[in-house]
Amino acid sequence: MCGIVGYIGYREAYPIVIKGLKRLEYRGYDSAGVMLYDGNALKLSKTKGKVTDLEERASKEISTNGTIGMGHTRWATHGVPNDVNSHPHLSNSGDLAIIHNGIIENYAPLKVELIKRGYVFHSDTDTEVLVNLIEEVQKKENLKLGKAVQIALNQVVGAYAIAVFDKKNPDEIVVARLGSPLAIGIGEGEYFIASDASPFIEYTSNAVYLEDGEMAIIRLHKQMKVRKIKDDSLVDPYIQELQMNLEQIEKGGYEHFMLKEIYEQPNVITDTYRGRLHANEGIIQMSGVEDNIEKFLNADRIIIVACGTSWHAGLVAEYIFEEFTRIPVEVEYASEFRYRNPIIGSRDVVIAISQSGETADTMAAIKLAKEKGAFVYGVCNVVGSSISRETHAGSHTHAGPEIGVASTKAFTTQITVLTMIALRLAKAKGTLSNTDFHRYLQELEIIPEKVKEALETNDRAKEIAKVFKDSHNCLYLGRGYNFPVALEGALKLKEISYIHAEGYPAAEMKHGPIALIDAQMPVVVIAPKQGHYDKIVSNIQEIKSRSGIIIAVVTKGDTQVRELADYIIEIPETSDVLSPLITTIPLQLLSYHIAVMRGCNVDQPRNLAKSVTVE
Repeated sequence: MCGIVGYIGYREAYPIVIKGLKRLEYRGYDSAGVMLYDGNALKLSKTKGKVTDLEERASKEISTNGTIGMGHTRWATHGVPNDVNSHPHLSNSGDLAIIHNGIIENYAPLKVELIKRGYVFHSDTDTEVLVNLIEEVQKKENLKLGKAVQIALNQVVGAYAIAVFDKKNPDEIVVARLGSPLAIGIGEGEYFIASDASPFIEYTSNAVYLEDGEMAIIRLHKQMKVRKIKDDSLVDPYIQELQMNLEQIEKGGYEHFMLKEIYEQPNVITDTYRGRLHANEGIIQMSGVEDNIEKFLNADRIIIVACGTSWHAGLVAEYIFEEFTRIPVEVEYASEFRYRNPIIGSRDVVIAISQSGETADTMAAIKLAKEKGAFVYGVCNVVGSSISRETHAGSHTHAGPEIGVASTKAFTTQITVLTMIALRLAKAKGTLSNTDFHRYLQELEIIPEKVKEALETNDRAKEIAKVFKDSHNCLYLGRGYNFPVALEGALKLKEISYIHAEGYPAAEMKHGPIALIDAQMPVVVIAPKQGHYDKIVSNIQEIKSRSGIIIAVVTKGDTQVRELADYIIEIPETSDVLSPLITTIPLQLLSYHIAVMRGCNVDQPRNLAKSVTVE
């Protein structure tokens, strides 16, 4: 959540900061602000609303020249979204400016103490407390900004990524992180600061990702210094070469990032198994698995921890792992995992799944699992992210940047990686015959072509969307491997169209949800020919007999469900195990078109953030 952008160098800072904030809009936000320094004055403009609102306001309020600047998009935690609570925040003297992503949990007692010392607060935010705490430390002990920031951060509890500027020493910006991502772009005579690399990718390909508990002092015409916040020890930063390119983060002619990312799925699934899956040779080669295969093979159980869409991918993986490897699997909400005092042993394998690699709840679950002695394996999309560094080993998906807040290609690439892991373990354990192993490899290799075919349902999904765009509720049903797809389909609809939707195992319909079914209730049923087809036909008949409206996702050539359903969407045939990679496609398209027709902000749905870096 929230977006941080900063610049110090020889260029005009304002265009860089504004463009960077627009690149970070996918993270979700409700207000925006900018600070500029032109060599004489510290200038501030901020507002509730979008970055475009900020541009309009800044053009009237301040001169936008200056080669030092910081910008922020805020997602409200402490204090409602308004102009005053927006970032940047100034200290009481007006000398210090701060932007902050995260939560300072002990801000209340700190605020009380600062008020006693004469500080006045204008906002409801924890961030204004932090900047005044830094100022108090700086004044009391006559310290430079970097040292004052370090001492102040050792007094706070919580999560943060911050950038702090002091107009009394205007050649530097101090940044720090704990629990929230922060990247520093290194150019020739200039530095860039951002929540991820997308705001500065066209300016430099060299970046440092701060680790948890690190801070950096970024000075003009000097080498950046990175230190540990806890003990002030120097750190030798690792400079990464960025692989992202501008084309990946632009819309490429699509109306929305979400639609672009839905259509990217054939390519990104291929990218995810490229170099790992060799169907003709009968080989799956994943270094993270190979290097730790005994950990997997000797596991008493596998625990999957994730949130949201990644949790749904974990549910699909539960079916696949248990089917292929015969290792018991549990799937946990990361947000609940550490709070129920879970029983974790040294022979457990914990798989943590996250698109961003920064999800706070999943990070907390990883740390707990490691403390208990479990082997922790990460599956995430962002190279250099916190989860990819914190886990013992892992596999990256290769979905490329996912800008739309509602995950689409992250889901299918996560399932692809998890399927390959399960197949490799099954091969090593001998729990899958050679014939079946080779068959699944060949099927997985051609899945991208079938996804392309499934994308041809776009026009049909659009037709159905016109009929149901004004619905108030929707029910999604699936069985077996496609029960998690029903959950994911319902999540997509409510995330971006704000229609209430629920996903259920089809057999559970009789245990409550059937009471909701009437002539106004659309019911989306995932009914491919494989798996529990006869059972789900019976469920459809039960819905039909209660006047429910049925939208069925069926295998091409289906006749039985066609006779019962009001609307059908046909998809290509594949095995039951791999069907979630296909059945999810029309559900993504249906949600997308309904949201567009309802006038919703598809890429930035209200109240949601792409990277949830607070609990």
